[in-house]
Amino acid sequence: MDKSIVILGSGTAGTLTANRLRRMYDERECRITVVDQNDDHVYQPGLLFVPFGLAEPHALVRPRPRQLLDGIAYRSAEIDRVDLAAEQVHFTDGTSLGYDVLVVATGASLLPEETEGLTGPGWGEKVHTFYDLPGAVALHQALERFEGGRVVIDVADLPIKCPVAPLEFAFLADWYFQRRGIRDRVELTYVTPLDGAFTKPVAAKALGGLLEEKGIELVTEFALGEVDGAGGRLVSYDEREVPFDLAVVVPVHGGAEYVERSPGLGDELGFVPVDRHTLQHPDHPYVFAIGDAAGLPASKAGSVAHFEGEVLAHNIGRFLAGKPLDASYDGHTNCFIETGFHKALLIDFNYDTEPLPGHFPGALGLPLLKESRANHLGKLAFEWLYWHSLLPGRELPGIGSAMPEHGKTHTPA
Repeated sequence: MDKSIVILGSGTAGTLTANRLRRMYDERECRITVVDQNDDHVYQPGLLFVPFGLAEPHALVRPRPRQLLDGIAYRSAEIDRVDLAAEQVHFTDGTSLGYDVLVVATGASLLPEETEGLTGPGWGEKVHTFYDLPGAVALHQALERFEGGRVVIDVADLPIKCPVAPLEFAFLADWYFQRRGIRDRVELTYVTPLDGAFTKPVAAKALGGLLEEKGIELVTEFALGEVDGAGGRLVSYDEREVPFDLAVVVPVHGGAEYVERSPGLGDELGFVPVDRHTLQHPDHPYVFAIGDAAGLPASKAGSVAHFEGEVLAHNIGRFLAGKPLDASYDGHTNCFIETGFHKALLIDFNYDTEPLPGHFPGALGLPLLKESRANHLGKLAFEWLYWHSLLPGRELPGIGSAMPEHGKTHTPA
């Protein structure tokens, strides 16, 4: 077998997929090429900690090529479009690259310009985001200067990367202002387009209760239509207003730009529709998508990419061998939720089972939907696992791609 696999994107999903496939095939069997337009791999879970001075920006960035195993080709190039009929990736420099299998792993992009006024007056001054490194650094400086008033954390629309990160920011803001001794001078408000603090009833009840316990106002069903930075107002499409002195906004997300220029590849948001279980494109069987780039009813989170990676690598192997795809991703998602004061929650769920109380990965594991110091330590330990186990495509002992049922307690919301 002399096949070519091209992986677009060298973030979490693209890197771990390339490394898993390299472990399956030697260079004589299969050429693996990873393409990205910049060479900086950012540890995105660490962005949450930068505004609070809990992480150094430079420590979150490593070179993309160095995260790939030997025998994987890396190409730094900007993608213009994908020609599905010709099975070619075209680059903006006029060159192209053919493939037998294409994996789309170019993630989700921030689109702040899609919200009226968001990048206008006040952007980078009293209106910020922590969803990219420059934004997180600027927000750190803004928080250091802040001496009181109303801080609003707003999710503009869904889907977004790491859906729990805005909640984590609200919880850490409560801790941060208490540590500074000015919590009594700060109002915290969490604004979401959802009808609760989270998408699933049991978790929404638990997280909503935690917001209330910490004195954080919850504003629901707020679809952000406009940001008035000069006047300090968030305005919804139904003309409700939330005033602010400092706004932390998670912008609208979309797929990579080249997807829109590639007929038949993506949906209206720029994400790539694939079978929710096999991760294979419904119309182009040689195309797969993974991670944030995939148009799936699953969270856009690093754990999802990890669990998908095991399934994807197996199914690509079956496809190249001319066999039916028999590995199935069940929507397994696992997220630590930092709550401040050296504690965190853990949630674990899939397509069919919402986050429930109990323990993970079994009856004697970490507590689910419950604050604990053990979960906080797990959150911190994940960074080491990310660089040394998840990205290299190694298995995590005792944690497979399928969601474990053992240890969970089924309880009404």
